[in-house]
Amino acid sequence: MLRLSVDVIVMVKPIRLHTRFERARIIGARALQIGMGAPLYAGEEVLREAFKEELVSLYGFEEASVRFVLDPLKIALYEYEHELIPIDIDPHED
Repeated sequence: MLRLSVDVIVMVKPIRLHTRFERARIIGARALQIGMGAPLYAGEEVLREAFKEELVSLYGFEEASVRFVLDPLKIALYEYEHELIPIDIDPHED
């Protein structure tokens, strides 16, 4: 795990691409952590900008800048795609 600043944590690049099962396990574990109140690795403003269209469609243009993304799975998926999750799988090779 690399720390670039106080608020930014970057996931270590995996040796190989994750399988769909490993990807599901990492995203699911992170979504559970977020759902239980763990701190986010992506900032609130970054998430608002990433999900702006969805927030505008749900709450309207004025409310979208105040509201926040509440779905832990969407947040975990965003963190995984942007390599912000410091979780990796230890491959067991036979």
